[in-house]
Order: sequence, then structure tokens, then C-alpha cells
Amino acid sequence: MWMLDGALAISLVWIASRALAADDLFEAVALFVAFGLLMTLAWVRLDAVDVALAEAGIGAGFTGALFLAGVARLELKSRVRPPDGDGR
Repeated sequence: MWMLDGALAISLVWIASRALAADDLFEAVALFVAFGLLMTLAWVRLDAVDVALAEAGIGAGFTGALFLAGVARLELKSRVRPPDGDGR
């Protein structure tokens, strides 16, 4: 079982570093959600099932959905920019 814990720890560090270094916002949010799901597994391995449920619901689910909505809104706002010559 210690190999599973080690692989989980290495995966968490790798996904976190990839999420921080991502150039694309959508990729960063997807990696954030994946990190939250792996953290859920880590909490389950530590026998903290209540914290794992909160992490899955709030950390990966709700926050990930809010981030995705924010990314979609940013992309929409960048497409509907006013022309450059209006003085703003």
C-alpha cells in the first residue's frame, strides 16, 4: 500500500506543478479539478472520509464549475471587444 501512497503523492505534486505552469486557462482549470479528485483519494487513504466528501463536492465540483464559468466568460468577453478606434 505504501507504493500507492507514494504514487498518489508524486501525482499530486506533478499535477499541481502542471496546473501552475499551464498557459491555457481551460487546461489549468481541468488540472485543478483533477488535483481535487486526487486529493479526495488522498483524504480517503488517510481515513478522513468526511474531508474527502467536502473536497470532492466543494474543491473539485463547485469550485471547478465556477472556474469553468469564469473561463467561458473571459473568452466571451475577449471575443466581444469594442473596436480599437472608439477612444476607450
